[in-house]
Amino acid sequence: MNRVTFLVDGFNLYHSVRTAGKKLNKSAKWLDIRALCSSYLHLVKGIVGDTANLEKVYYFSALAKHLDAVDPKVTLRHKKLLKCFEDTGVIIELSRFKPKQIKCPNPSCGKIFTKHEEKETDVAIAVKLIEIFIVDECDTAVLVTGDTDLAPSVKTADRLYPSKKILFAFPYGRKNRELSKLAPGSFGINKNQYVKYQLPDPFQHSDGTIISKPAVW
Repeated sequence: MNRVTFLVDGFNLYHSVRTAGKKLNKSAKWLDIRALCSSYLHLVKGIVGDTANLEKVYYFSALAKHLDAVDPKVTLRHKKLLKCFEDTGVIIELSRFKPKQIKCPNPSCGKIFTKHEEKETDVAIAVKLIEIFIVDECDTAVLVTGDTDLAPSVKTADRLYPSKKILFAFPYGRKNRELSKLAPGSFGINKNQYVKYQLPDPFQHSDGTIISKPAVW
């Protein structure tokens, strides 16, 4: 049996879901990530030539607390969704946003703006990839992202653990040729899958808490 672990780049997937929602004219943000990952196990099975069993799903993201000044409920909505993810068995790994001072490129302007950048997520995914191979948690790691910053960690993991398999599951609209060559057998996520695999609304948490899908977000 081939044990499969998914490492999900939360913001890479989020922007893909937004794009898909606009294309389909239907919101898909109330996503059941574990079910979505499970739906692609048949592809993994075809690639590895063995029964594919879902071992774990890791979700990497950060709370955009800096946006609370504009939309006080943005972090609350995210936390509610994370609570649902956790209840389905998804393991949450949170990083942070860091403020950065940027000068307006227009010479006649000269103003300084504050921009917030997501930090540590790529490193967290890269480290987790190596970690799950070190502890022999799985036989196949599927990275749900199209971010080329992860290429060095994939090359390292391939070199150190040649018996393990690494694949990319590219979120809709984020397929990357470089990463496809790096991890043969990688595949794209169909936008319709986002709509198909949604959490129940309302969602009943195992502790009895009822969580409803936000009316607006």
